Amino acid sequence: MEFFIKKIFDRKKDESVHVQFQKFSRGEFKDRAMLKVKNSNGKFTIDTTSEYARELIRVMAEKLGNNKTHVTGALISALELTGFKYESKTSAIGVRKYQLDREMTGKEIVELCDKQTKAFFGLSFNVGEDELKIKDKSPKSAKGASSAKKEDAELKIDFCKLKTSDRKIVESLIFEPSLENFKKVEIKHDFIITDIVIPNELKNEKDFAKVREGALRKGKVIRYLDIDGKKLKKEAEFEA
Repeated sequence: MEFFIKKIFDRKKDESVHVQFQKFSRGEFKDRAMLKVKNSNGKFTIDTTSEYARELIRVMAEKLGNNKTHVTGALISALELTGFKYESKTSAIGVRKYQLDREMTGKEIVELCDKQTKAFFGLSFNVGEDELKIKDKSPKSAKGASSAKKEDAELKIDFCKLKTSDRKIVESLIFEPSLENFKKVEIKHDFIITDIVIPNELKNEKDFAKVREGALRKGKVIRYLDIDGKKLKKEAEFEA
């Protein structure tokens, strides 16, 4: 599986990329989709911000397949969710939290991801020796450059954590051709949204929520990499 950032740099479009930008208006959004990877003799510790949560869950669930694992955490949404099993439900300030704490197959997890497209997935589980932990709380909303942290402030990259020896996952996140026996990689992105493009089929739509959800964001992603102290900067234009 390819992560949404890689799809942007490969000039690919699909719903998984579009969903990542639905909440953004025009503007500059710094320090997004951040991650750091540490390599200890082929055992990798991956820490990311919340943007990668659903994709990491899906990657691990696909590895699990028809086997079972114990899943804990929650699906979180401002909307009422139906059609799946959960252990408990709480609601606060308009946000609903559906708690999971049970055995599931990888196939069941993937089906849940496909069905509950409006929810944030904060699930944790193991696949063999691989361990995925994601915070079961709502991610912070998108904020523009005017509210960004000061440059000397430490950036928190601790929403998702994956411990794995699967190098393919690491390469899908970093996707650098010269990546060899690295020790530490840190990556962050700036999202520059220059235009909101309304598809023709939505131009007469009266429901603003539908328009906002279906509108395409156009701009560029600036990618900053630090691979064992070597700094790189790359850019890719997108419409999603």
